[in-house]
Amino acid sequence: MTLIYPVASNSVHPARLSPAYRSAIKRVPSKPLVPMRHTLSELTGPVYGHETVRAHDNDLTIQAKGEPLGERIIVHGHVLDEDGRGVPNTLVELWQANACGRYIHVVDQHPAPLDPNFTGAGRTQSDAKGYYKFITIKPGAYPWGNHHNAWRPAHIHFSVFGHSFVSRLVTQMYFPDDPLFPFDPIFNSVTDEKARARMISSFDLENTKPEWALCYRFDIVLRGQSATPMETK
Repeated sequence: MTLIYPVASNSVHPARLSPAYRSAIKRVPSKPLVPMRHTLSELTGPVYGHETVRAHDNDLTIQAKGEPLGERIIVHGHVLDEDGRGVPNTLVELWQANACGRYIHVVDQHPAPLDPNFTGAGRTQSDAKGYYKFITIKPGAYPWGNHHNAWRPAHIHFSVFGHSFVSRLVTQMYFPDDPLFPFDPIFNSVTDEKARARMISSFDLENTKPEWALCYRFDIVLRGQSATPMETK
């Protein structure tokens, strides 16, 4: 893998200032960013958090005494570099709302029920070929107050860690044919249509388990012309 960062690939990511996403107006820097070179410790330091991953942290349906409510799904794919090669031993984390569209967070107080058997968070490591897999519950849409009648499409947040804490990328995975896509300013902050499509998972019938769970595939491409759009806010 090349150590030269292809700056041109940044064009697939959303702009830092997306006026339709109102929170971005308060968060975006008012002055140009100052590039800072990574130090030797950042490039060669220990991988962040891998040693704490347990065998079943990737199964969000068995974290409590009972089964969570909602549609059980499998989400799997590969973490890939710009040449399509699997990136091994990558720490992959996810967090999401429950089937009713609510997070376990003090800020989330909209009138949807919490599920005592669903934490909404999981983690795993990619294998030698960059493959990862989660078992979870399909999240629901939820209101978020950005504009009149604003609802976020069902989505799962993904975080991938590289060789150190500073080499972290965050993105969102959506589900096919969601009717809320045209109305969501976060999804549409990625202005390139083909790049937006790379945030949408594909239904995977071949790996769907009969009478148990539907399956969705979501490959995460770290950079290059086919990079998965990552959050810049």
